[in-house]
Amino acid sequence: MELGTPASSLDVIGLKRSLVRILFVDCFLAEVEHCLSELKKARFVLTADVVVTPEQFAERLRSDPFDVVVAEHPSPNWQEMQVLDVLREMKKDIPVIFLVYGLKRETAAKFILRGASDCIEMERIGHLPVAVHRALDDRLLREQRDRAEKELRRSQARYRALAGNLSYGICRCGLDGGFLEVNEAMIRMLGYESKEELLALDLVRDIIQDSRKRAQLLCQAGADSQVDPIEIEWERKDDAILKVRLSGREVLTEQSELEGYEVIAEDVTRQRELENHLRQQAASDSLTGLANYRHLVDVLDGEIKRSNRTSREFALLFLDMDGLKRINDQHGHMVGSQALCRLADVLSSCCRAIDTPARFGGDEFAVVLPETNAKKAQQVAQRIRESVANDSNGPKISVSVGIAVYPQDGDTIEKLLREADSALYAMKQQKALAGQSRRAAGKS
Repeated sequence: MELGTPASSLDVIGLKRSLVRILFVDCFLAEVEHCLSELKKARFVLTADVVVTPEQFAERLRSDPFDVVVAEHPSPNWQEMQVLDVLREMKKDIPVIFLVYGLKRETAAKFILRGASDCIEMERIGHLPVAVHRALDDRLLREQRDRAEKELRRSQARYRALAGNLSYGICRCGLDGGFLEVNEAMIRMLGYESKEELLALDLVRDIIQDSRKRAQLLCQAGADSQVDPIEIEWERKDDAILKVRLSGREVLTEQSELEGYEVIAEDVTRQRELENHLRQQAASDSLTGLANYRHLVDVLDGEIKRSNRTSREFALLFLDMDGLKRINDQHGHMVGSQALCRLADVLSSCCRAIDTPARFGGDEFAVVLPETNAKKAQQVAQRIRESVANDSNGPKISVSVGIAVYPQDGDTIEKLLREADSALYAMKQQKALAGQSRRAAGKS
């Protein structure tokens, strides 16, 4: 079955977007229509198909291309992770968004660890357009990274074709690594004015004289080894630092005796800057600049592995901004967003360099504290609450905090999130009871 919405020139952020093809895995057509209605409000241009069984799912994937999969959970026809498993088996890089009734944070973490793009409660289906937009952007970032990596790969067959290419620096070195010849691209890359000036330098001597580095440079570390070209930093004449990717080959005489080496240098400085920028975008919350919950899950996974090696505990703080809905209703969503950013600034200022503050979503935040026990975690939580309370900007904000410590409060990400959430809920209940007592005392 194929569904569609009228074409529009705007997407959720007001920019032009090409057609978005969505494959729904859902037993209830009403749910699909609800999703399409929300996407239509966000002015998406889309087509949609609906399947019910794994067999239909695989058949549609083979016959048509799709940009996003939106799947209900739980579904009577599917095992818990089967949608992700089918995509992986078919080698389809399509983001998956799960629609869940009564979503638990530990369930969301489990899906994200297995590769899901997002999890949304059906009660909050209005978040779907943002999730689709983010999933498409994340996929675009992955494609850009893949293209960047492919551009950097080269084979031995390309070496001879590069001699006249002004995009690559090429030099010939003697057996000791000293320069014998360089091309114009190498001179220009390093900012020198003449060949003679550059020939006086020994930029690759230490590589050639080190047997292991030389083997890596020449891709001769052994028949069973997969060796990447060397990537190092070189200093230009103007003291600017370049990131340079080096590959090489041996130069033989007519008698097949080793005469020297030919080295090809590629300036990958801007490429690395772009890759770092893309990685930061993929791991950051767009509003606050903190880690997003995908990155949070990765950090928790890494901390668990580190703790298992070192037997040192770590703590997880789970935070909820009190009264964000009231701020939005009274002051507008712009002020509400500013309040979230104010809390994010407090978390950053109260954290060490090794800590990871993150926005889990909505008004929920988290902080991962390596090498931290329950007592120290309580101190950090108190410092955060005091900093928030002392914020002179308005409107006033406050936070509730729940704490879980690995491994005593849970030995998996799901259990840690559940324990921290339970502690957070208990604090909010205490605040609510205290508020009721104050109001009752005021009336009397």
